[in-house]
Amino acid sequence: MGGGKKVVAEAFTHPQRVRLLYKTILKLHRGLPLELRALGDQYTKDEFRRHKEASTEQSQAFMVEWTNYAITVAKQLGVRGAHTAKTLGRPLSEGDLNQFSDEQVHQLFELYEAASNPAEAPTTPPQDHKKDA
Repeated sequence: MGGGKKVVAEAFTHPQRVRLLYKTILKLHRGLPLELRALGDQYTKDEFRRHKEASTEQSQAFMVEWTNYAITVAKQLGVRGAHTAKTLGRPLSEGDLNQFSDEQVHQLFELYEAASNPAEAPTTPPQDHKKDA
């Protein structure tokens, strides 16, 4: 299955791979409960927009992390979607959190608040926080 990465890398340009990942994530979100889908779609759109002009190094890390996210969501949703899934998401370890910049921790907290209170979520997009890696 590892050969698939090489085929995709050779068959598509970088912008095409980014677009394919973006569309795949939005399609996966269709299987989420409505509130999570809206939150996930908006966050995904904002993050992909923010990283449009990222450096090569940032872009590679961005693609790896979002690909891992897509794989995780696909596994958690299973074949039939969220209504058959056991758990959505995964806890962050202390090691994960230690790798975040202050801005990323702040953004994570904003996301946590929005997810905890979807009815009270702001209608404006979150502030523009660039990822360091």
